[in-house]
Amino acid sequence: MMEPSMKSPIRALGLALAATALQAVMVIAFAWPSSHIAPRDVPLVVAGPQASTLARTLEQRQPGAFDIKQRADEAAARRALADRKAYGAIVSTPTGPHVIVASAASPLISQQLTQLAQQLSGAKPVPVQDAVAADPDDPRGTGFGTMALPLIMSGIAGAVLMTLLIRSVFWRLVGVLAFAVFGGLATTLISQNWLSLLPGSYWEIAGVTALAIVTVSGTVAGLGAAIGRAGLGLGALTFLLLGNPLSAATSAPELLPQPWGEIGQVLPPGAAVTLFRSVAFFDGANATTPLIILGAWSAAALLLFAIGGLRSVRGAPAREHEPALVS
Repeated sequence: MMEPSMKSPIRALGLALAATALQAVMVIAFAWPSSHIAPRDVPLVVAGPQASTLARTLEQRQPGAFDIKQRADEAAARRALADRKAYGAIVSTPTGPHVIVASAASPLISQQLTQLAQQLSGAKPVPVQDAVAADPDDPRGTGFGTMALPLIMSGIAGAVLMTLLIRSVFWRLVGVLAFAVFGGLATTLISQNWLSLLPGSYWEIAGVTALAIVTVSGTVAGLGAAIGRAGLGLGALTFLLLGNPLSAATSAPELLPQPWGEIGQVLPPGAAVTLFRSVAFFDGANATTPLIILGAWSAAALLLFAIGGLRSVRGAPAREHEPALVS
């Protein structure tokens, strides 16, 4: 048997190595996607009499960068942007091409499309119109992009506190739901009235925020209820190391290396970011898929709580009685 005096140095060394490995993974998770930003099948519309020529030129210049669709005219191109079917459009005219962007969908893609159109026209300036603009107080989307991490971290922190400080699984669930309601109302009040990051209906944005909190906090707390404290770590690491860097909050899913951009959209942070954009800037266009994804995560969280409640009941003394899901 190992002497007690030998355990502490070995344990300290083991923990140091584990912390180093975790740090390396976090650096890779956060830095790698952003260091490989590039257009990959970005939905783009071309329109006008020279649309076919524009499409061929774009494909020759940047093969695989754009998923190009042709539309009959500028009005049809604008509808595609408003419906979130494309990030931008290049319209040919007798006097040269002009660009229509939707910076609310992705300021970064809007900048890239503007630069690309300028390259196509040579020295002649290319007119650029923003059909669906980002909030005027956050034109580059910087503030919007920073919202994801605080929501994730606060959701994880809330789940950990509920798990460690509330013994009853039922009341943990009540606490998570209350946190979602209060957090949704307060965060929306701050983001709209103080920081001016999100336009649109206050109640709709508050609902999306509450749903995002439920998916993150509910899943982490549900994992804690179902499999113990290890579940807290599993949920926290999943959302921090995968969910946040792959959310594309500051870019777009099509700019991330694939399939990571697609994976990010089926995790709560990425789905929440997409839903925020749709509700705040596009009148709910293309909101069905992220809404279904967040709803599925919420249902999974409830199932985890139910499993945790059954697990808790089986291990509880006969004298304890709690409503519904109990510990």
